[in-house]
Amino acid sequence: MDLATLEARACERLDQLAVDYISGGVGDEVTLAANVEAWARLRVRPRVLRDMSTVDTSTTVLGRRLATPVAIAPTAMHRFACEEGEAATARAAAAVGTLMVVSMASNTALEDVARAAPGAPRWQQMYMLRDRGRTRALCERARDAGYDAIVASVDGAAVTERRRLPGGGLRPPAFFRFPNLAPADAPDDADLMGLVSDFDPSVTFDDLQRFREWSGLPVVVKAVLRGDDAAACVDAGAAAVTVSNHGGRILDGCIATADALPEVVDAVAGRAEVYVDGGVRNGVDVLKGLALGARAVMVGRPVVWGLAVGGEAGAAAVLAQLTAELGRAMALCGAATLDAIDADLLWRGPGRDA
Repeated sequence: MDLATLEARACERLDQLAVDYISGGVGDEVTLAANVEAWARLRVRPRVLRDMSTVDTSTTVLGRRLATPVAIAPTAMHRFACEEGEAATARAAAAVGTLMVVSMASNTALEDVARAAPGAPRWQQMYMLRDRGRTRALCERARDAGYDAIVASVDGAAVTERRRLPGGGLRPPAFFRFPNLAPADAPDDADLMGLVSDFDPSVTFDDLQRFREWSGLPVVVKAVLRGDDAAACVDAGAAAVTVSNHGGRILDGCIATADALPEVVDAVAGRAEVYVDGGVRNGVDVLKGLALGARAVMVGRPVVWGLAVGGEAGAAAVLAQLTAELGRAMALCGAATLDAIDADLLWRGPGRDA
């Protein structure tokens, strides 16, 4: 089904708190809408009369082979959608042959996520905490559990308010647990707003190397929206950057990710991989992201909607559908492999560069 229908079905099954958290954004939700609109604004210029008897959607990220460039962005609290939470999501990603990025605010311990889909590619997302020792311990846990990279989110300088939520902040059910985010001396702490207030607002480019030192893993910097910041991240040792505005959940009125992506790709200039998330709703959106220079495109809300409607199978179906739509779009655009997708496939209107 189309993702708008899937979202509607998911919302019918979820309680209002879950709906407001998963589907909502910050402020007037201008950025939430802009993310979707920016992909729709782009137009494709198909090539014809190429041999499309075989179309290959496979790629690599940081050297790891994936069957599809559609990966799972870090999204918190999958127990809102499914009793098994992130373990079900991990199995869904493995079934499709793609990457899952596990949220620091997941309801499932990162070790249990790894055990749910042994051998599958996975990265661990985290913020730098005021207590650097806790951040280091989480890096070490990810390393020991076989994660392939650390995703350092860098948009935690302030705790935002969301109008859809009572009091502007999320109070999850008391039975929720946050085994990757809660301190070791308070593992049952379910005060999410208190826990995220521990994000360190003093973190700078100089701190990025800490994630690599503590984990021994490549570092992906998430929430980059400017070319100069992207270049500085690579200079500081980042192996990749993700163009993201946190799905419109952090700062309302900021640039849509599709609009920010070209500048970031140009600034990185091939020195690191670039990924993008935010507002992707079909396989043609994925093709557009790749044409703008992303190595992979990540989705968050659609996977959680699938999880809410059909559990593990529902989440896998979303990823499989997006991949199938991408394959059809590639065939119709004369691109047999992802390497054949480039900016020449895009048209943005008279007087604008493709």
